[in-house]
Amino acid sequence: MEIVHTPVLLNECLSYLSPVGEPFESSALMVDSTLGEGGHSEAFLSAYPGLSVIGLDADSTIQSRAKERLARFSSAGRMNFFNGWFNDFYGRYGEHDDITGGRRPDIILFDLGISVYHYERSGRGFSFRHDEPLDMRLNDREGESAADIVNGMREEELANLIYLYSDEKMSRRIARAICEARASGRIESSKALADLIYDAVPGNYRHGAIHPATRTFQALRIAVNSELRRLPSAIHDAFNVLLPGGKLGVITFHSLEDRIVKNYFRNLGRKCVCPPGRAVCTCGGEPCAEILTRKPVEPTKEEVESNSPSRSAKLRVVRKIRDASGDHLLNVAIE
Repeated sequence: MEIVHTPVLLNECLSYLSPVGEPFESSALMVDSTLGEGGHSEAFLSAYPGLSVIGLDADSTIQSRAKERLARFSSAGRMNFFNGWFNDFYGRYGEHDDITGGRRPDIILFDLGISVYHYERSGRGFSFRHDEPLDMRLNDREGESAADIVNGMREEELANLIYLYSDEKMSRRIARAICEARASGRIESSKALADLIYDAVPGNYRHGAIHPATRTFQALRIAVNSELRRLPSAIHDAFNVLLPGGKLGVITFHSLEDRIVKNYFRNLGRKCVCPPGRAVCTCGGEPCAEILTRKPVEPTKEEVESNSPSRSAKLRVVRKIRDASGDHLLNVAIE
């Protein structure tokens, strides 16, 4: 099988999330929350012979590729799979004993980047380099597609969405051009949308460091897959199912994701997160986690040169002390 995606910050993940001490070294359980083609899972399983992994992915197509890649570990009883969203898995963790064996994980990893496979091979319009149906759903069996949003959302809402999820300064001009174009017929392909955006922006904006449609495509992908809405509850529930002493790592690729993770981890490391108006501390008054990465871990120059999608990656890791309360989610979510 040809592998399309190269996992980012791989050595750093193996180091920061390594199973340390008994019983972790001999029989640790890891959940790879964003399995993709299985690159991180394969590396962990190869490096740590006592480790077992559960791989989650909402996309059954890419998960089938991971199953082929990881078949030798599956046959040895060290690899299991869950097809669905990670927030659903962690939110109902106790219902998945058939997959978890009733165990809580020692290691949890989230890699929030979109696999190169989706851009190059999925045929769902993630990239404007190909002329494909404008879909962008990771799970193409549910929810609105990018075409549904582009063709159905009011102009002001569309402009706000593009700006909020990508900081696109031309969002209003782009939204206006989209609404004018769809009056003559639905916008159905990635190329049609990209060409429309290219023509909508000023001439000097077309020849910047990135294609003028890049940020709009990012915003649509985030909206279609509810990426930012899923994240806060997912990492909170994941942290609470983690065994004390276990480690949680999250790789982000843009500032909105990283802000959510940074703020949540910061709250976990505080002694008290009760709102200022609360008379008596109800959150426990002790840190819930030790922050292992005071600053985010970023790729080396060599990694960026060999794997350009890694250039914006940031890894943050915490070690669990005790469960977190709902107060730890305060001021974390981005609406």
